[in-house]
Amino acid sequence: MAIATRAKQVLTRRQWLVRSASTAALAGVGVLAKPYLSRAADRPQITCGIASGDVSRNSAIVWARADRAARMQVEYSTVESFKTILGVASSDALAERDFTSKLLLDGLPPGQDIFYRLRFEAVGESGISGETRVGHFRTAPVDRRSMSFVWSGDTAGQGWGIDPSRGGMRTYKTMLDNRPDFFIHCGDHMYADCPVPAELKLPDGGIWRNLVTEEKSVVAENLARFRGNYKYNLLDDNLRAFNAEVPMLAQWDDHEVTNDWSPVTSDEKAAEGGGGRSQLIERGRLAFFEFMPIRNVPAQAGRVYRKVEYGPLLDVFLLDMRSYRDSTWNNREDRSNRGDAFILGRPNWPG
Repeated sequence: MAIATRAKQVLTRRQWLVRSASTAALAGVGVLAKPYLSRAADRPQITCGIASGDVSRNSAIVWARADRAARMQVEYSTVESFKTILGVASSDALAERDFTSKLLLDGLPPGQDIFYRLRFEAVGESGISGETRVGHFRTAPVDRRSMSFVWSGDTAGQGWGIDPSRGGMRTYKTMLDNRPDFFIHCGDHMYADCPVPAELKLPDGGIWRNLVTEEKSVVAENLARFRGNYKYNLLDDNLRAFNAEVPMLAQWDDHEVTNDWSPVTSDEKAAEGGGGRSQLIERGRLAFFEFMPIRNVPAQAGRVYRKVEYGPLLDVFLLDMRSYRDSTWNNREDRSNRGDAFILGRPNWPG
């Protein structure tokens, strides 16, 4: 009986100490102790999953989008437990880029699985952060070894969007199940010129029921709608799971802007917000670079084409067959006589 009584006294004293310490702590931190800071809704959140891209032997890009102005914090390691940390990096997610953020992780070991964990912290509020998500990619090897990649394009085109009852974008799950080293997206990441209706009739009489958003319900002409096209695709669970595990090498094609666009503004198209086709192209280009895990090279700002060296056995040449083509390539009635038409820039013949 005496032992039991003593245990109760110790427990009561411990509770008193804990409560006293908590009261003192709240009094000491002042405004930072406000209850609203503890709610998840008041912390910056990841809205569109995480992604990586442009992987080389010793570097890669990681990408995410926040729901408000925030600072993206990234830790990376060669072990999934993060027992050892290779490095940390941070980058701001600001309203001018629709709260997207990209980071170049450099100095990575070649031929290694790299795990990264990412979260957003409140601007000016150190320690106030949202959820953490973990991603993965594999750096290119320096030795001769087997490797695999998948390639595809044309996501959510011609009005066929995300039907959750049919499992969403199941192709991305199939690709993920094959555990490729990387993914080449050959363009038409979204269809800015193809709205997604609520329903589409199938040949067998069934109904395809799309998820619908305001920005994806009309043709994209202003910047918010271009951005909304990328955000629509990232509503899909399969795509987000794929992006978190497999790095992407991104090209673009026409539907990131509008069907069969070219850089020449001879075919003026009125765009909401003013300007012609050139304005439409700039909006599409801006949204593409905001939402793709693609490198920003200051000396080559805005360029989509590049070469990615993936080990001693493979070089990937990513061409840009939109930004440099003749405006009449797709519009000439006589396709047998293209004359001076070109798709990769004007020829520069010797002499």
